[in-house]
Amino acid sequence: MNSRCFIALVALVAAAALAPMAAQAKTMKECAAEWDKMKAANQTGTMKYRDFTKQCMSGRAAPAAAAPAPAAPTTAAPAPSAGAAAPSAAGKTGRQAMIARERACGADWKADKAAGRIPAGQKWPQYWSECDKRKKAQGM
Repeated sequence: MNSRCFIALVALVAAAALAPMAAQAKTMKECAAEWDKMKAANQTGTMKYRDFTKQCMSGRAAPAAAAPAPAAPTTAAPAPSAGAAAPSAAGKTGRQAMIARERACGADWKADKAAGRIPAGQKWPQYWSECDKRKKAQGM
């Protein structure tokens, strides 16, 4: 066997060995679509998007995709009373709850300021700090 034939044979064997891996690997667009489907079905668990795309594009099966997360029980938040300043933050976590408290405190600030109940010299940051603590204590 001459050297050209040997090189061609080695290249053919290498291409055949890599072909199944290339067929399994997905494009970024395909992985993003798969992530969106998993996220909509609440199957991503604690996995981060970046880690998922690395696994997806390398052709390895993602652990979150293999075992769907158990469905979280859904509880309906109670309807806010007519006199409530803002909707309840029950069921909200992290940033969403903080935003709900901030909006509720903003409404309280405007009402208290219009009624003259803001102590002299108190600014919004101090009011927000006290109000935020109150709202957290109330479970908002």
